[in-house]
Amino acid sequence: MRRTITGFSNPTVKYLRSLREKKHRKREGKFLAEGLRLLTDARECGRLPEMLVMAESRDPHPLLEELEEAVESAGGEIVETSPDILSKITGKDNAQSVVGMFAEFDTSLGGLDRSSAQIWLVAQALRDPGNLGTMLRTGDAVGAGGLILVDDCADPFSVEAVRASMGAVFTQAIAQASWDEFLPWLRGGEGQLVAASLREAVPYRGAPYQAPCFLLVGNESRGLPEDYEMACDLRVTMPMKGRADSLNAAVAGAVLAYEVLDSLGS
Repeated sequence: MRRTITGFSNPTVKYLRSLREKKHRKREGKFLAEGLRLLTDARECGRLPEMLVMAESRDPHPLLEELEEAVESAGGEIVETSPDILSKITGKDNAQSVVGMFAEFDTSLGGLDRSSAQIWLVAQALRDPGNLGTMLRTGDAVGAGGLILVDDCADPFSVEAVRASMGAVFTQAIAQASWDEFLPWLRGGEGQLVAASLREAVPYRGAPYQAPCFLLVGNESRGLPEDYEMACDLRVTMPMKGRADSLNAAVAGAVLAYEVLDSLGS
């Protein structure tokens, strides 16, 4: 199905705009992804938007033509509209020329296959969607299986997190759980839980990492609760040579992930 929208008050425009808010995303089970690169990554991962919204004045591109064909073949809807209306939908003055509406993924722990990767990233109470997206991007870069969000984290399907992931929201498995759900799940199979810590910690370089290795980072301002750290199999510390006493959560996760990647010979 293909149609054109010309009015800002069109119900579809209002519906798509509403997906910028978490409560509406959760109610509808839908989210937005913006830009041809992200949508191409999604298609290559076997995920197609249910609705593809494109600017009428867009430049032709073979990848966009392939995307259009794939969406139409799958029974999706294609909407053409003005750049101004696209900006209204995305909330950006310089919106990309194409936006996709996707169904949210299964984010249950039961959907994960821990044996599929040697490295997994775990974030506890991560509040910044940019950090969340960066961790997804890091996971993709190191070949991690995915990102497990523990306790009250930012929404991985927010426009900001999806944008910061640079397409990794489609390549990485995502799970959401409370600590009381996550820890029994982890202990129900193989898996080493590792945290950056100052409590009884060893240097992060050369530490005895084991696969599958679950790298746990905490809240941006508070870090990890003490009992969470003490439940880990291994606690590692990274040197701080300057005045800062810690790294950004997503940066710490990336540093650890690459050290584990090197250690495990992945």
